[in-house]
Amino acid sequence: MTSTQRTNPVGSREGFTQRYGPWALVAGASEGLGAAYARALARRGLHLVLVARRGPLLDRLGGEVRRSFGVEVRCLAGDLADRAFLETVQVECRGLDVGLLVYNATHAPIGGFTQLDPEDLMGVVDVNMRAPVALLRAFLPAMTQRGRGGVVLMTSLAGNQGSPRIATYAASKAFTRVLAEGLWCELKDQGIDVVACCAGAVRTPGYTGAAVGKEAPGTLDPDDVVEQALRALGRGPVVIPGRVNRIASSFMTRLLPRRTAISIMARNTADLDPQAPGPPGEEIS
Repeated sequence: MTSTQRTNPVGSREGFTQRYGPWALVAGASEGLGAAYARALARRGLHLVLVARRGPLLDRLGGEVRRSFGVEVRCLAGDLADRAFLETVQVECRGLDVGLLVYNATHAPIGGFTQLDPEDLMGVVDVNMRAPVALLRAFLPAMTQRGRGGVVLMTSLAGNQGSPRIATYAASKAFTRVLAEGLWCELKDQGIDVVACCAGAVRTPGYTGAAVGKEAPGTLDPDDVVEQALRALGRGPVVIPGRVNRIASSFMTRLLPRRTAISIMARNTADLDPQAPGPPGEEIS
């Protein structure tokens, strides 16, 4: 059965679990968008493997989800930039039927490229690019063998063009979107639904800590972004949550000259606080 013949089962808890369960892995799950994904998937009946750096936040979320939704939750605390931890995640998931992978972890240092620490810049490569590729390669073969499964890769409107002061982050998000588009076409006839969720500004701790002054137009709550992303499974390859964000994306990518779009992004990123931690799991764009 091809993706064009399937209907998205998001409206049915049983259908969603059969299509994408019984287990989901959420990387970058401690708060913000990742926590919203955990709650939304547990509400749909999926058991969860939650992965993030900050163990106390992760354990608190896991306990809340278990109590509220009665699903099984396994919490794995560690740095996704660490290759040994990536192997640990794979080992801990052996024997679990992981039918959905959500990659939300993000490293987003703010500042001029030549002023940022080289290790910080390489952290963007490790967390935003290498880690999702490693996890996809680890979990997709089993999904294709079963003939069902799903992938949600969180990307950003910042990746639509060069974005000064978050240049490496933006480039990594362009990578994520293109990766999702390729996998969507490659895997759709094997029963795997892939979507890139191209988010604008989201009211997460990382964004509110980095932004100075007023919210960006079209800023959304995490729950809104997550619901639109999950509804887009089976309809990929890309979803842009929020009408304002869809209009802005079309305007920036189709109507404006490239150099003008980059200049607009430069104004938008000028007020981002370089001291904000921008922890993995938070979108800052």
